[in-house]
Formats: sequence, C-alpha cells, structure tokens
Amino acid sequence: MTQLNFSHKDFTSDKLSIIQKLTNAYKIWHEFLPHFPKNSRYTLGSKIDSLFIETIKCIIIAKYLNPKEKIAHLEKASLGLDLLKFFLQLSWEIKALDNKKYIALSEKIEEIGKMIGGWIGKTKKLLEKTPANK
Repeated sequence: MTQLNFSHKDFTSDKLSIIQKLTNAYKIWHEFLPHFPKNSRYTLGSKIDSLFIETIKCIIIAKYLNPKEKIAHLEKASLGLDLLKFFLQLSWEIKALDNKKYIALSEKIEEIGKMIGGWIGKTKKLLEKTPANK
C-alpha cells in the first residue's frame, strides 16, 4: 500500500475545492441533523451522516495516491455521493427535510458530483497516456 503524505502544501492544489465544498455541504447537513425527526434521526439521518464522512475520507485519500490507485477511491466517493443523493431525496419525500434544506444540500452535492466526475475523467486520461498502460 502507498504511504500517504499529508503535508500542508498538498492542500493548496485544485483538489482542495472538492474537499472544501464537500466539507461545507457536511457542515450544512450537520446543522440540519438535530432538527431531523426523532424517528428518522438515528436511522436515515445517521446513514446520511456516515455517507458524508465516508465520501470525504475517500476524496482525501484519493488526493495522495498515484493515478492508478486513485481511481478506486474516486469511484467509491462518486458512489457515496449517489447514495447521498438518494437518501437525501428519500428524506425529503418522507418530509424529514423541508424543500429549502433539501435544495440547499442537493445543489451542493450535484456540483461536487460533477467535480468528482471531472477528476475521474482526467485521471483516466492520464492513465491512458502513461507508457506502462499502453
């Protein structure tokens, strides 16, 4: 396994914006969670919380890996984001989240999804150009 290098300067790259946006979305979610209906807070609310944390973890780990190893973590983050969208929509449908809260989170998640998709695409193109992969 590759050793991760968490130096301060590593957080100044273009990938920081994904981490920042995902962290900001999580902070918004974290403000909503205490107001989540009690009968869903420890099931659906907890699931959403866990997905946010797992997705953030995958993005941070991907940041420090070589392109070949990075893809798996980015795809896991993308799947986590898709699951987040699903469970947020379900929360809205059962009225655990009101329209305003649902829209606030959904717009951010959608933007982050596009960014992760772009990062996956760039990484795959880089792998295709690498002589070892030809």
